[in-house]
Amino acid sequence: MQRRTLLKYSAATALGALGALPLIASSADTLKELRLDYAYYSPSSLVLKRFGWLEDDFKKDGVSVKWVLSQGSNRALEYLNSGSIDIGSSAGLAALLSKANGNPIRVPYVFSRPEWTALVVRKDSAIKQLSDLKGKKIAATKGTDPYLFLLRALKVAGIKRSEIEHIPLQHADGRVALEQGRVDAWAGLDPMMAASELESGSRLIYRNVAFNTYGFLNVREEFIQTQPAAVTKVILAYERARKWIIANPSEAARILSEEAKVSLQVALLQIKLRTDLSNPQPSSEHILALQAASPILLDETLVKPGTDLNKVVTALVDTRFASSILKPA
Repeated sequence: MQRRTLLKYSAATALGALGALPLIASSADTLKELRLDYAYYSPSSLVLKRFGWLEDDFKKDGVSVKWVLSQGSNRALEYLNSGSIDIGSSAGLAALLSKANGNPIRVPYVFSRPEWTALVVRKDSAIKQLSDLKGKKIAATKGTDPYLFLLRALKVAGIKRSEIEHIPLQHADGRVALEQGRVDAWAGLDPMMAASELESGSRLIYRNVAFNTYGFLNVREEFIQTQPAAVTKVILAYERARKWIIANPSEAARILSEEAKVSLQVALLQIKLRTDLSNPQPSSEHILALQAASPILLDETLVKPGTDLNKVVTALVDTRFASSILKPA
């Protein structure tokens, strides 16, 4: 069998197991352009963009590849919801929030298990712990892991959302606002958070790996239904990038440094110390993590009251598509 036929067969097998998403095989031949994002919080996407592996894979079928920069999970999920991209990368809890509010996405691949967010203050700040945040101005990008991390952290401290002043800024602007003293704290995101630490002496006053939700590769439901062979190719390419980064972390950090325009030291901190690439297969681990995190969405009325978030989680996390594609570690 030819390679293209094998890919279609593999994808058909994966989708056939899902039941709820019937395969429309004939439309696989109509794909002309693959639209996906790259993001500084997703090193694998940067490696793929740099080496052109997806372009090489899809060129054989006459399909072009269009890369779109996502500055945060909120942007990636907006692009997916509007149909301007087919595949986009975001944090897990942000994807759940978006799905619960009607974004038709599924997650067939996990690109990382990061510690990419924490609560950050200036080096000379009098703020030492969570309880000191009461009454303070805190920058965070709504609809992203850092914002949801902030809400969960406040809950740990017994601080109500109304007892802080949330300043809605995109991640890069949040860093600038913190360092200029226009806000008291910032829910940071790497690599900007690492850069603020190393270059400006900013301090992380609250870290919690468990509150950092996974890096999800989200796919529009229509696309995963009608283009399973393309989704398979993308997952295989992400796997190639994941394994390359594990084998070449310093080289991967250099790519991140050049793309995000941060120092190599910043990129090395993100890649080597805050990015776990060990488990790309969506599983019960990711379902349980999202179910544990999901109450904050109801508590803060970020979703419609009464939403069955456990049901939304299982509709979001696709544990079966990749199982026929990825080889056990």
